[in-house]
Amino acid sequence: MHWYSGLEAICQPEAPLAPHTWYGLGGPARWLLSPRSEEELATVLRRCTEHRVPWHVLGKGANVLVRDEGFAGAVIKLSEPAWEVTRFDDPRVHAAAGVDFPRLVRQTIARGLLGLEALAGIPGTVGGEVRMNAGGKHGYLAQFVTSASLMTPAGDVQVRSNSELGFGYRSTRLDGAIVLEATLVLTPGDVSAAMERFREIWNEKYATQPPVSAKSAGCIFKNPPGHAAGRLVDEAGLKGVRRGQAEISPRHANFIMAYPGARAADVLDLIALAQQRVRARTGIELEPEVDIW
Repeated sequence: MHWYSGLEAICQPEAPLAPHTWYGLGGPARWLLSPRSEEELATVLRRCTEHRVPWHVLGKGANVLVRDEGFAGAVIKLSEPAWEVTRFDDPRVHAAAGVDFPRLVRQTIARGLLGLEALAGIPGTVGGEVRMNAGGKHGYLAQFVTSASLMTPAGDVQVRSNSELGFGYRSTRLDGAIVLEATLVLTPGDVSAAMERFREIWNEKYATQPPVSAKSAGCIFKNPPGHAAGRLVDEAGLKGVRRGQAEISPRHANFIMAYPGARAADVLDLIALAQQRVRARTGIELEPEVDIW
């Protein structure tokens, strides 16, 4: 009898992870599970805890790099219909963890609910955006989240307020819990003005960053206090440097692109090279923003 006995319908052993990430790189998960409800998710987490099975949660894989050897544990993918529900109670929005964030941004603009247009061009799901407090110079998700429903590794559901979520720069304090749903409060306003700002921010990113359709994981490094990571990597002379079939983007040095034939090891080599060069030149330690499994 195996640890996922009774969960065979939602469990795929030795499942390739590359198709589930933007990078399209890396080896398989020992188990890939797609729970269809909170109850099934709670069962999965309790079993993992009981049997000491390491686990990760996967949304759309926009900020994940899987190593070539894969992940010797359980990957929990919140992609079933139950995780893609959005409820509007204007100006409140209740969005489940698997909701596509760019689509949510467009939906809120169309309803005349303003705020999320500041986060134009950020890929991923609501759960992932909450976990990393997605955002940039135009704003952060923490500005709009009033509370979130979480599930602990013990399978218990909690609701935490904005202050209890511990939002920081590219971080939250979830204590290992999984985001189930986030409640946002937006501001009623002019649709055309919001759409204009959305387009301005989108065009700004398009002009300075690799296209969203490219194989990358967005920004590779967090910005150190008082510095821009991309500028530090650029000043270290690393724009356009390649390892295998991966390249530090000539357009924006905080992006590492993967081309056909690339391996996760190529990307990891470039990450290590950038860290070493920047450390030697400035004494600054670059911290990865991408999740490396």
